[in-house]
Amino acid sequence: MTAAVPGGAPTLRTKLAYGFGAAAYGIKDGGFSYFLLLFYSQVIGLDARLVGLAITIALIFDAISDPIVGYWSDNLRSKWGRRHPFMYASAIPVAATYFLIWNPPAGWSQTALFWYLLGLAVLIRTAITFYETPSSALAPELATDYDQRASLLGWRYYFGWTGGSIMTVMNFAVLFPMFATAAIPNGQFNRDAYQVYGIIASVVIFTAIMVSSLGTHGRIKHLRLPPPKRDISLRTVFKEIFETLGNRSFGAVFGATMLGAVASGLSASLSFYFSAYFWGFSPEQIGLITASVFMSAVIGAVIAPMATKRIGKKRGAIVIGLLAGTILPLPIVLRLFGWLPENGDPSLFWLVLIITMIDVGLIISFQILGSAMLADLVEQAELKTGRRSEGLFFAAATFIRKSVQGLGVMAASFVLTLAQFPKGASPDQVPASSLWQLGAWYVPVILTLWLLMIAVISTYRLSRADHEENLRQLAVKAAE
Repeated sequence: MTAAVPGGAPTLRTKLAYGFGAAAYGIKDGGFSYFLLLFYSQVIGLDARLVGLAITIALIFDAISDPIVGYWSDNLRSKWGRRHPFMYASAIPVAATYFLIWNPPAGWSQTALFWYLLGLAVLIRTAITFYETPSSALAPELATDYDQRASLLGWRYYFGWTGGSIMTVMNFAVLFPMFATAAIPNGQFNRDAYQVYGIIASVVIFTAIMVSSLGTHGRIKHLRLPPPKRDISLRTVFKEIFETLGNRSFGAVFGATMLGAVASGLSASLSFYFSAYFWGFSPEQIGLITASVFMSAVIGAVIAPMATKRIGKKRGAIVIGLLAGTILPLPIVLRLFGWLPENGDPSLFWLVLIITMIDVGLIISFQILGSAMLADLVEQAELKTGRRSEGLFFAAATFIRKSVQGLGVMAASFVLTLAQFPKGASPDQVPASSLWQLGAWYVPVILTLWLLMIAVISTYRLSRADHEENLRQLAVKAAE
């Protein structure tokens, strides 16, 4: 059955506004995943292990803030509904802290820089939680149908990935070449480029948050009302959180998506190390590889709804996850065995470009299916607890995605340490032994993460028929 959405199905304008808001997180995610480790370790000179440690510690604060914000947004009573007050309030703090993290003071010690990075990482994560969790939680209310949710979340992930990619391409196509000097021939290692990036990215983040908040504001009157006023103690809060999330299928989605996010974060954090050092690509070639993500986002947004309709979300996630995990390290394995052309051969660039584009598309599709599977648990939990808890479920999703920068960057920093990768070295100064070890350590780690992810997601139990039965029972209760 297809449940009716209050106020009618979302219009294209609403879908675009809802999806475009993900560009804010996409930009922040892209900056943290692709540039933060490189910027602080290679440009600023902070030890890579301290960078990974700072971001991992900040992740611990997320473990506290995410469920609190999710629970709070499920129960908030205001004239602007449960979600929008948080979304509006987050715009300036997110933009301001993102600008500051790319503008660290000059001349500070390693210890001072560590605390500066740690403090801002905590502030950014907390501020983005106040936007991303309530905003993501709108999805189950905007679309209740099994297939429609995958389509709606496809829009969100499309804008999330393309938003971050546009800023990344801008860096390689415009800012890095602009800031290339005689002293620093590769502008990627010039801190002035990152200062300008911080300004532009912060403005776009603020715009995306406001456009999404205003664009979905008209749906507030059709969204679910908060529960009646009641006395809530801290014990009640945690009791209801554990009661809502104490679900086997939720554990499967959370665990699998966490592993997939860490794997993606590890890959993203090391991607420019592989591009610039391992493959020897120029900034222009790296920019083209990054630009291929625009096509990857289309691939992911198309494949996920198709897989949902034809084989279901769980089976689709397993098949797509296996393909992504197999394709991802393939070029590196071939290079380690000496089965690829030498660096500088044009065929090498096109091979890596095509494989990267396809693999990232599969990763995006897996992420869409994971979020859609999570959204389907909302009705199941409502039948069990009598409460609508979209905020709690998507707080978990926000936590998972932010672990990309935490555990993923931490893993990347240890891979660099194990490979004995020299700090502050240009591509021609890195010994061949370090490059070989970089690939040799990376491949088994990434494969292990993906195989564990597939094993965990296979324990998910909610099918299309189960979801439709949940909708039917809720409709009966509402009628009674």
